[in-house]
Amino acid sequence: MLKKIKFFLIIIFICFLNTYSFSENNILFIDIDYVYFNSDAGKIVNKKVESETKKINEELSNYKKKIQEDKNKLVSQKNILSQEELQKKSIDLDKQIKEFNKIISNKNNQLLKYKNRTKIEFTKKLSKIVQEYASNNSIDMIITKDNILIGKKELDVTEDLLNLFNKNIKTIEPN
Repeated sequence: MLKKIKFFLIIIFICFLNTYSFSENNILFIDIDYVYFNSDAGKIVNKKVESETKKINEELSNYKKKIQEDKNKLVSQKNILSQEELQKKSIDLDKQIKEFNKIISNKNNQLLKYKNRTKIEFTKKLSKIVQEYASNNSIDMIITKDNILIGKKELDVTEDLLNLFNKNIKTIEPN
C-alpha cells in the first residue's frame, strides 16, 4: 500500500513538473494610426482634409469680417434710418448669418463624412494586407497597439505592414 501511495505521489509530482507548454504562439501588434498617417495614401488623404479644413476656416474668417463690417455699418446708420428699415436690415443680417452657419455646418459634415469613409476604406485595405501577411508568416494573431499596455519592440510589425501597404495601395478612394 505504501508503495502504491509513493508511486501515485511520484506520478503526480512528475505531471506537475511537465506542465510547460512547448508550443510557440506568434502574436504581434500593429499601430494602425501610425500606418494611416504615414502611408503614402494616408498622407494624400490627410493633406486633402487639411486643405479643406483650412479653406473652410478661411471662408469662416472672411465671412465673420464681412458680417462685422455690416454690423458696424448698420450701427453707424442707426440714427439715419427709420426704425422699420433698421429692423428690416437687422433681420436680413440675421438671416445671412444663419444661412452662412448652415453652409459651414454642411461643409464640416461633408468633411467629417469624407474622413470617416476614407478611414473605413483604409481599414478594409489594411485588413486584407494584414491577413495576407499573417498567413504568409504563420502568425497566429495580430492585435492593435491600442489594446496593449506593454509589449516587446520585436513584436511590433507596424513598419513591415506600412511598407507592404505602401507597396500595394497607392490611393484610398471612399465609396
